[in-house]
Amino acid sequence: MIRTFWGMSIAVFLWAGITQAQESSINTALTSNSTKMVLRVLDRVAGARQDQSLTAGEAFEIGHLKIIAEQCRYPITNPSGDAFVLLSITDQREERSLFRGWMIASSPALNAFDHPRYDVWPLSCVIESVETE
Repeated sequence: MIRTFWGMSIAVFLWAGITQAQESSINTALTSNSTKMVLRVLDRVAGARQDQSLTAGEAFEIGHLKIIAEQCRYPITNPSGDAFVLLSITDQREERSLFRGWMIASSPALNAFDHPRYDVWPLSCVIESVETE
């Protein structure tokens, strides 16, 4: 009984330390929002690719798919270096969700959209430059 208690205590302590380390690394990666983004869609059957510019909340249709780009975030320290895009993809024929989640432009395979015909991934957030007088 005592061994189990100490083993559980150590496991909880180690888990808490890992969680705190993850939170601190997330807090150091500051991001900002963009209302515009660029997605790339590859039609494997036709062998064609298409880049699509979207604003947050806008939908794009290809075949039976409806792609909604919900958010785009980018690192403040390196705006052109990466993009984090929240996408929702539905099949309009069956009216069911096929994918909803965040995709990372530099690593689209981490949370990929798995479809027999189409590949969809983000390219970048469009950052509007602010002119100062």
